[in-house]
Amino acid sequence: MNDIWNPWHGCKKYSEGCENCYMYYLDSQRDKDGSDIYKVKTNFNLPLKKSRNGEYKIQSGSVLRVCMTSDFFLTEADEWRKEVWEMIKLRPDITFWLQTKRAERVLDNLPSWWGDGLENVIMVFTTENQKRADERLPILLDLPFKHKGIMCAPMISEITLDQYLSTGKFEIVLVDGENYEGNRPLYFDWVKKIYDECVKYNIKFDFCGTGNVFIKDGKTYNIPKAYQRVMALKSELQNPLIYKEKDIKIQPRCKTCKRRFSCNGCKWCRKCNWK
Repeated sequence: MNDIWNPWHGCKKYSEGCENCYMYYLDSQRDKDGSDIYKVKTNFNLPLKKSRNGEYKIQSGSVLRVCMTSDFFLTEADEWRKEVWEMIKLRPDITFWLQTKRAERVLDNLPSWWGDGLENVIMVFTTENQKRADERLPILLDLPFKHKGIMCAPMISEITLDQYLSTGKFEIVLVDGENYEGNRPLYFDWVKKIYDECVKYNIKFDFCGTGNVFIKDGKTYNIPKAYQRVMALKSELQNPLIYKEKDIKIQPRCKTCKRRFSCNGCKWCRKCNWK
């Protein structure tokens, strides 16, 4: 099962990819300000919450994506993060998927007991263009994490990752376009280039979505949010999720569920055979 854990909410725009931030857009629909950063009270301790029968609500074997409406290494969250690290340590049976754009803050904000990292944590750096890739990815290469990934989203210009993937230190690469009120185009050729690089080095590749504006063979497609994942899958730019022995196991995204175009391991359609 995949789930989302947002121990805090809100963020400060940081680089070019943040210009049309989906979180800011969604907050604006509720008359909220996305730059208002606060600790989420109800689910701050989600990994440790138990049901009435005493079992953890987040089941063993789950993948928990952390801070999807913020940044895990946000300066304003420094005090809260200390508590989060302890919860991560207490749940070695689930995988914590961490994402950040703030590459330079990571090393100084790891807990004192971190050592060379935990087996249940994957660190994913987000990069939107070549400039940010070349700033952030060399830092991630040297950081003490056992599992590392790259998220090119929203991908707003062509990126080559060959020099980073050739190190053998990355397990997965994901690409997505810009959605909600963002309209910067994603080109099929950009996605294909990264896909080919991942195939070359036998690295998992997930084309998450086309974004609102997708350009292929000189033709522009305006794709509604609900169908962006479906169209990405139809492109066949997916490197099968075949795992090496020590890789973090990430659930393949569902191609059939009518309730969720991007499968979170839900139990609605029961077609993905995910236990």
